[in-house]
Amino acid sequence: MTTNCDIIIVGAGPAGLSFARALADSGLSITLIEKSTLETLQNPPYDGREIALTHLSREIMQRLGTWQRIPENEIYPLRDAKVLNGHSEYQLHFPQPSHARGEPTDRLGYLISNHNIRKASYEAVAEADNVEFICGMGVKEVRTSTEQAEVTLENGSVLTAKLLIAADSRFSQTRRQLGIASDMHDYGRTMFLCRMKHTLSNRHTAFECFHYGRTIALLPLEEHLTNTVITVDSDRVSSIQNLSPEALAASVKQQLGGRLGDMELVSSIHSYPLVGMLAERFYGTRSALIGDAAVGMHPVTAHGFNLGLSSADILSALINEAVQQGRDFASSSLLARYDSKHSLHARPLYYGTNMLLKLFTNETPPAKLLRGLVLRVSNNLPPLKKLITQQLTG
Repeated sequence: MTTNCDIIIVGAGPAGLSFARALADSGLSITLIEKSTLETLQNPPYDGREIALTHLSREIMQRLGTWQRIPENEIYPLRDAKVLNGHSEYQLHFPQPSHARGEPTDRLGYLISNHNIRKASYEAVAEADNVEFICGMGVKEVRTSTEQAEVTLENGSVLTAKLLIAADSRFSQTRRQLGIASDMHDYGRTMFLCRMKHTLSNRHTAFECFHYGRTIALLPLEEHLTNTVITVDSDRVSSIQNLSPEALAASVKQQLGGRLGDMELVSSIHSYPLVGMLAERFYGTRSALIGDAAVGMHPVTAHGFNLGLSSADILSALINEAVQQGRDFASSSLLARYDSKHSLHARPLYYGTNMLLKLFTNETPPAKLLRGLVLRVSNNLPPLKKLITQQLTG
């Protein structure tokens, strides 16, 4: 049996869902294919990830009707951010800006739990009459030609469309079958995520603490509740896994020098291997990559979701424009324009992040000296600091 539609999206994560929602008024028929069950899409479980959102991402989500569906008390302000190096008390400080994207503001950005974003994204798409879901089903094979894209599901069903979108993951099998190479970087590290309560206020300030042997990121939620991200070399995961909840909280308190007072673990712990990925290009014949299938960022610069949302926004805008003008929305020229627009921000961020990580995870004496120097130079050069802040706010 063969089913035809205009666009097939493989992967119903936030990027795939946002892309589908952006085309809700296009008149195009869209099929979303997702391995997870419909129940999981409707009620995603907590997975430990708190997503830092820029002001631009907020604007896009408001336009899509996603932001309004997230409980207001679970949208946390990110006022400012500080970076610490080793045991030094010197801090690279990014204070709260007075303006972002031409509007007054009192924060660098926002923090929202990943499961809340996924739930809101699904609810926004579920209202669209032109979107059909195929859930609990994987993709067996994809093929494209100058005439169409073809997807064979695990149950043997075949779908055809004018355009195929890979939005599955940074390990995308769809991308591989499209013949698009990627730069895959295994950082050899594993991060552990959990929520901790503490007795001192976090002042809604994010911290990135590059301590030797173990990195801790603190993402402020409520004033006395912080998402704690502990990153270690992958051969040292047992040093975290074998700790009792009390011992883990005590070790975090010690590493932070009591900055947040007494700590208490109040959530489940989730771990993820750190792997970065950048696709060689973001499009193929009647196909395109968005989200993590295009760029899988290391979370240290907090731009992964923002880039994924931006990719969906850029491509959907080009497609909507083509439809309105009666042009081929899957033409190679349109997809090449998308590639150029997304590459403009994605590639510098990917390579810049990797350079930053190489410096701040290198523990040789010269690297430690250079790390301190970089922090001081960044702190005392207003134009550079302003540029970084603009990247953080979007």
